[in-house]
Amino acid sequence: MRGFAIALVLAGCAVAPPVQEMSDARQAISAAESAGADRWARDAISEARRFLAAAEEDIAGRAYGPARSNALRAQDRAVRALQQSQAAAESE
Repeated sequence: MRGFAIALVLAGCAVAPPVQEMSDARQAISAAESAGADRWARDAISEARRFLAAAEEDIAGRAYGPARSNALRAQDRAVRALQQSQAAAESE
């Protein structure tokens, strides 16, 4: 019975769409774009956009666990793009 209760709690964590994660990913992509990621970090910003698109597809299919993972990946790649862009701009 205890295992069943734990399973319900864990399942409940993945029931809601990852609204905050999606917002964070979009904001990170926007910041990277503003810093010139399309010029300085093309691969990283492309990956960020691809992961965000995958997250949006996951949400449409109500696959909230994968959507959360893809949104976090998108944010990670966008932050990487931002950092690369800032470093490249400083060294120019």
